[in-house]
Amino acid sequence: MHVDRTTTRPHGRRPHGRRLLGGALALAVGSGLVLVGGAGTAQAADVNVARNAGFENGLADWSCSAGSGAAVSSPVRTGVGALRATPAGLDNAMCVQTVTVKPNSTYTLSAWVQGGYAYLGANNTGTGTGSVSTWTPDSPSWKQLTTTFTTGASTTSVEIYTHGWYGTSPYLVDDVSVFGPDGGGGQDPAPTVPSVPSGLAAGTVTTGSVALSWGAVSGATGYKVYRDGANPQTVSGTSTTITGLSADTAYQFQVSATNAAGESAKSAAVTARTAKPTDPGPGPAVPQHAVTGYWQNFDNGAAKQKLRDVQAAYDIIAVSFADSTAVPGQIAFNLDPAVGYASTADFKADVAAKKAAGKSVILSVGGEKGNVTINSDATATAFADSAYALMQEYGFNGIDIDLEHGVNATYLTKALRQLSAKAGSSMVLTMAPQTIDMQNTGSEYFKTALAVKDILTVVNTQYYNSGSMLGCDGKVYSQGSVDFLTALACIQLQGGLAPSQVGLGVPASTRGAGSGYVDPQVVKNALDCLTRGTGCGTFKPAQTWPSLRGAMTWSTNWDATAGNAWSNAVGPHVHNLP
Repeated sequence: MHVDRTTTRPHGRRPHGRRLLGGALALAVGSGLVLVGGAGTAQAADVNVARNAGFENGLADWSCSAGSGAAVSSPVRTGVGALRATPAGLDNAMCVQTVTVKPNSTYTLSAWVQGGYAYLGANNTGTGTGSVSTWTPDSPSWKQLTTTFTTGASTTSVEIYTHGWYGTSPYLVDDVSVFGPDGGGGQDPAPTVPSVPSGLAAGTVTTGSVALSWGAVSGATGYKVYRDGANPQTVSGTSTTITGLSADTAYQFQVSATNAAGESAKSAAVTARTAKPTDPGPGPAVPQHAVTGYWQNFDNGAAKQKLRDVQAAYDIIAVSFADSTAVPGQIAFNLDPAVGYASTADFKADVAAKKAAGKSVILSVGGEKGNVTINSDATATAFADSAYALMQEYGFNGIDIDLEHGVNATYLTKALRQLSAKAGSSMVLTMAPQTIDMQNTGSEYFKTALAVKDILTVVNTQYYNSGSMLGCDGKVYSQGSVDFLTALACIQLQGGLAPSQVGLGVPASTRGAGSGYVDPQVVKNALDCLTRGTGCGTFKPAQTWPSLRGAMTWSTNWDATAGNAWSNAVGPHVHNLP
């Protein structure tokens, strides 16, 4: 393949120490229909001589270096297909096609591109240097690239290409056009319906999912996976995992191939049975006064822990977080490799060990990125079914609700009651609303807590990242003080929650939250104020609540990062409350 090493890049963007391997490398994506040439006007015989110009037939007629290219169904500019190519290492993700041209003729080469640096060009034109190219830097939306070339007296084929740049983001291409006289190759034919996929096979199964794979079909831009002959799921690749299934149940799967021309017939059916559930047992009872800690299933700079490393002071360990799925209301759990577990089995063993040590291990739903929408009967059922399946699979004792993007009290209540009916009375149910969510009993979070009061373990309101708030006496208090903790907790205690259902949520260190950190001594004073009437600030409640549940922190990891200062101080104090 000819590569012109004289191609340049925009100043200041070439990676240090990289050689310019790209040659007249310019990605042009477009559907230019204007012929620039001798006569200056397109003739009736002019056609687009590029084949599979819109990638409606996958990568047919195209070849990409080092397997860097893939046909995708989204995003596309037109039709149902586009090219996505990913530079890696010393490979710039070059994709090429040889087109048939007419000698002594002028052609307009164009294409539409999106994403990272994109180059469009032609080699072996037979005139001038033999190459032409154009390029564009990162483009967040579809952008057309256009250039022209003239063929030599004996040139009957030209290589057109696209490529990206080393170490930059993937680029997308759609609607390529090489417009000029027909060189004998004719126009790009319309796509045909792809053939039936073969090789459908079931892989790993869990209590709620089945992994499937099948062989690629030439010309296919996507696939549909059918469960028991219905509910097709659209997939771009040749594998997927079907989730939301019932435990110990047989399902029949089929797959079809699709492109712009239509859908193939369904493949031969494959039957797979989901795994049998393992009864996690009732688990240990939550202590009268309990400490809750969130364990991070991700690496954000805090000390990385396995569950076995979580400090002994924590009675309830909230695994953070469950993930939402494509099915509204449904949740899943994906163990992050960054945590360091060799296998999921090791994680499950740690869950069992913590339970054997008298701890409750629950799955937290929500957080910044794990938002789950429960706003209908269907989504409530999807949540309950998937949460219970995860409890069975991993041995979780219950669920924590940490939804930070709003809740619907009506349907969240339905979901939690359905889950409780499945899991039984020993299920641990906690909540971690923000301060604004618990300012009055009319808020959706507060309404939910009261509606599930008979199955609710504790509400650990996050008394941080909130700014000033009203206390139960109608006065404004600033976060980071004893008064803030006691006067806001008083709202819940006077609003209908039992004292045993109220906990104080605070950061474990200054790095654990953007604002609102308090010294562990302040937490201890607030606990004493609410339970004993001592250690109060300017706000002193008219009564005490000796059965207050305790305290919560974000997170066990940030606690470990700070030398366990929080759990060493607050843990024993909670356990010694009256």
